Amino acid sequence: MGMNKNTILGWATLIMILMGLLLIGLGAFKYRDVSGWGFVAVGVGFLANAWVFSSLKGRV
Repeated sequence: MGMNKNTILGWATLIMILMGLLLIGLGAFKYRDVSGWGFVAVGVGFLANAWVFSSLKGRV
């Protein structure tokens, strides 16, 4: 069974959500100085991209 476009977008969405949450967690709990804000900002960016990928599922 091959992977179609929707399956690939689903896996990409899942991976980006996990990476976004991991980066937000690192920024919130491990790096509490200025670099933590950068980790949180990049994590929010990953979640925004995952939202776009999720909305593209079924339309591409």
